[in-house]
Order: sequence, then structure tokens, then C-alpha cells
Amino acid sequence: MKIVVTQDGPYVVTGEVPLAIQVIRPNAEGLSWNWEEGKPFEIAEEYALCRCGQSRNKPFCDGSHQRVHFNGKETATRQPYDRQAGVVEGPTLSLQDAEELCAFARFCDPGGKIWSLIEKTDTPSARKLAIREGMSCPGGRLVLTDRRTSKAIEPDLPPSIGVVEDPALHCSGPLWVRGRLRIESEDGKPYEIRNRVALCRCGASVNKPFCNGSHASVQFNDGMIDGPSR
Repeated sequence: MKIVVTQDGPYVVTGEVPLAIQVIRPNAEGLSWNWEEGKPFEIAEEYALCRCGQSRNKPFCDGSHQRVHFNGKETATRQPYDRQAGVVEGPTLSLQDAEELCAFARFCDPGGKIWSLIEKTDTPSARKLAIREGMSCPGGRLVLTDRRTSKAIEPDLPPSIGVVEDPALHCSGPLWVRGRLRIESEDGKPYEIRNRVALCRCGASVNKPFCNGSHASVQFNDGMIDGPSR
């Protein structure tokens, strides 16, 4: 299983990687709270996902990148996550934060934002909420570590790709790559393998191939914002 970033073209996915809608659902206060999985797409052993945002067959590529002369130049750093991220220390948890990987899913907002919660993690309720928020981050911007065990706290994610929809913002989000899938650059070199990352599919990120939240500012819409029914 792997994803290859092609030059000014789509992501080519091989190995029958499962693909399904993943919808951001808010709580009563309107803040991102749950991930809701929609019906999976039918896929083949190999398939191509749109990277320019212009396909008429989203999330799949239809060759529109050639029509629009898409510039998909990869600009993301090759530094490992640990070197990109700053660290916030709390009583029982530490939080690594690599801001350039923000996919603007906003799961870090409930309860006064995760950065404030970290300072209160000697309280069970604050610790529990911080862990929930950190593990819900699709781009892997936020990673929590238990200070007692020195182990990262990560969700158990199967190898798969989520097509993110954000009805609260009336826009469509990135490709949520999960379960330590290999992502290769157009030059054949792999990016750091991580449990969760978000790949741009609107074409507007300045941190390609990764999402930097630009889909929200350009109001990217793939026509499936509410997601297919379960």
C-alpha cells in the first residue's frame, strides 16, 4: 500500500487502500466533536485521486490537471516531525505542535483549546479532553506524549484514506491518510511515515503535498459536503 505524488498530477494510490467519506460533526456548541464515516467508495487495486481540485469526478482524477495547467510543486519540508514541532509541557502530558501541518479541522477548540488544557492535565477531565482533541487531529499537527511512560498517545487507525467533508464551514477538506501509509514524492523519495497526515486536494496549499487549511479560505466544494449516508 502506498501513495505516490505525481508531477503536477494526481495522487496514485496502489494496494487497494480503502477510501471513504469522513465528515466532521459538531457538538451542541457548534465545535468540531466527532468523525462520522460515510459509505466507502468502490476502488480498484490502483486508483488516482484529484490533487488540483478541478476534477469533475471528485475525489478521483479525470485529467483536469492538464487542462488547468496545475502547478503541483511540492514545497513541504523533508524534516522529520520531531524537528518541525514545538513542545508545550503539562503536568502529565506534553504536546508537540507543528503548525504548518494544520488541516483546520478545529478538533483542538472545545473546552478552551488544547494548549490551555495541557496545563491542567493533572485534572482527569482536562487530561481526557486533551487526549480526545489531540487524537482527532487529522493532519497530525498535534501529538501528545504521556510524560510518565514517554510514549506517544495515538489512535488505532487502519491503513485507509478519508475524504474529509466539513458541513459546518460549508466546504470540503483534505485527504486524511491514516495507518502509517507510505507517501512517495514525485522524485521517488518517501516522506516520513506517520500514523496520520492530511494531503491537499483543493490545489491551494502552500505546503504541498500536505494540507495547510487553504480549502477553508478558498471554500473548496467537491459536491459531497454532507457525505453519503451510511
